[in-house]
Amino acid sequence: MEHPLTMTYGPVSGWVILLLLGGISGSFFIYQVVKATRLVLIGSSDNRFDNWGARVKEVLTGWLGQKKVLKDRVAGGIHVLMFWGFLMLSTDMFDLATANWFSHNVLPNIVRGPWNLVVETGYTIALIGCVAALIRRLIFTPEKLKGKSQLEGNFILLLIMTITITAFFVEAGESTVSSTWEPIGSWVASSLVPSTTLVVGAYWMHMLAISIFLFLIPLSKHMHLVMAFPNVFFHDMRPMGVMEPLARGGNGMAVPLDDLDIESFGTVNYTDLTWRNLIDGWACTSCARCQDVCPAFASGKSLNPMQIIHDVRHYANDNASTLLAGETPAEDIIARFGEEAIWACTTCNACVEACPIYIDHVPKLTDARRHLMMERMEFDESVEDTVMPLMAMIENLESDSNPYGLPSHERGDWAEGLDVKVAEPAEYIYFAGCAASFDERNKKVARDTISIMKEAGLDVGILGMQEGCSGDAARRAGNEYLFQMLAETNLSTFEDIGVKKIVASCPHCFHTLGKEYKDYGGEDIEVMHHSQLISHLQQEGKLPEPKHDGSVTYHDPCYLGRIGGEVDAPRDAIGGVDVEVGRHGKESFCCGAGGAQMWMEEHVDEGHDRVNVIRSKELAETGADTVAVGCPFCSTMVTDGLTAIGSDMEVKDIAEIVWEQIKANDAAIEAKKAEVEPAEA
Repeated sequence: MEHPLTMTYGPVSGWVILLLLGGISGSFFIYQVVKATRLVLIGSSDNRFDNWGARVKEVLTGWLGQKKVLKDRVAGGIHVLMFWGFLMLSTDMFDLATANWFSHNVLPNIVRGPWNLVVETGYTIALIGCVAALIRRLIFTPEKLKGKSQLEGNFILLLIMTITITAFFVEAGESTVSSTWEPIGSWVASSLVPSTTLVVGAYWMHMLAISIFLFLIPLSKHMHLVMAFPNVFFHDMRPMGVMEPLARGGNGMAVPLDDLDIESFGTVNYTDLTWRNLIDGWACTSCARCQDVCPAFASGKSLNPMQIIHDVRHYANDNASTLLAGETPAEDIIARFGEEAIWACTTCNACVEACPIYIDHVPKLTDARRHLMMERMEFDESVEDTVMPLMAMIENLESDSNPYGLPSHERGDWAEGLDVKVAEPAEYIYFAGCAASFDERNKKVARDTISIMKEAGLDVGILGMQEGCSGDAARRAGNEYLFQMLAETNLSTFEDIGVKKIVASCPHCFHTLGKEYKDYGGEDIEVMHHSQLISHLQQEGKLPEPKHDGSVTYHDPCYLGRIGGEVDAPRDAIGGVDVEVGRHGKESFCCGAGGAQMWMEEHVDEGHDRVNVIRSKELAETGADTVAVGCPFCSTMVTDGLTAIGSDMEVKDIAEIVWEQIKANDAAIEAKKAEVEPAEA
């Protein structure tokens, strides 16, 4: 039969109809994409043009391979069917819009058959994905979709189904449909025997559905079809959780405080966000994975990381004419985010880890904190009670270099009697951190860690009163100036003493010293978590074989497991875990102390639990006797949470468990000696 595109419909040619459909939808699509691109490019500068090989590899695995999407086997699998299906069928647009000229005149004969099979396979798996998605939405509705409008999503799915089903009828109307290369089209042709009218109607329904879909893409969450690719390609390749200095010099390092000349701090205006941070707003798929793993959202706070990303796009669209004219809207981006949301973040980066298209939620919030803390210095009434304890902590850091406000000369008192070097050169410097230096509960962890290192015969020292806070809490609270002051002071001390290897029990110190100090001159210092060192010493035979008593579960600290990438060493150090909590490893749930939340007042609405209580309930459900931890803040938060729910589970640091076993081994050896000596006598 004659191709529907070459037919005449009354006085109007099929080519004219296609030109109108394609012209209207295509022009609108291009206009909206160009507008979005312009709104992205007015963001501040950001060098994302390095490591091209690694970026291409990540595109192949993350965008094309959909590796993060597939972490959710159900929803991810459905999405992958539609994604790969669209990639496979997309070239059919050239054929449909040229009355088969593309396949008959551009493609070599040897390629035409396999190409038809790829296209039909694409239509088929996209259809399967759509049907599965509709069933999931309408029948097995996930909790996060209940009570929310699904009109847009369902309409898009019906459009895609229309595109796929009509394609088979268009195939059936072709004069040479191959049962080998187009099996479904061939079956439709032989079994259903569609009339010419049906085929022509199917063709125009197909083209109309494509035109509507093209029109809706930039107006909906499906804009990610355009923006996901650059979002993945230009993703942040630095270690997770590393924050940007106030300013970088020509050598790429942070500008020293003495040379710093900055007029404003942090993010307050839309254009303060980098162009890469702005792409996030249009790349979001609204899958809500970030929302599902957010501890602030789970505890009923106003922060929803997905909404923060939506806010970026909505703010840009709402103020597009003003922004593109180079002017500043009356409402700033902080007002759009909301101060309650900004201060609720624990910086656990669970949202970043969960996002399938590499969106950076956390920097938008921490950069807003910088402005609030360093420039505005005033807070909404809704957050005053939350933030005021934080301000006291900042003052303590400024005066005594610790958040507790205790005299700095007492910083090394916890090590009394351990016969350890103080402020002297040593192969390993144990960086106790503020918690282990001043908190009674965590002083024991520091003493046990030193004891373990000495048991292994290591040359170990501490900095004593010369040690200062790493600055993690100041940085996450938004006081970047104070953080840099602490960092520069510590690095000066490291240089004076000749520090090359640092061991830290606190994952926040482990992260800050090991990764963030590199921007300030600490790139040659090796920093390890105490669990990493202990596990290494056990493997070398310098410590006894790892084991533990009773039944043990392990809580992964965010800054060690997810952000630090270390999940094996703590488990290996204690001889394994008897029962894992449901959310563990890089998917661990936050204890609630990160992001300087340890120093803020947590308010929860009725019907919600505090973050540490949520986590403690999960840990208690394991039925284990002991919760092993590798972070002083986790130790405090989990202990308080277990107390709140009436659980009698013990909370022990990795070092405490290991040192208990070493002492038990020594006691057993002494007992055997005592048995042998009388017998010999």
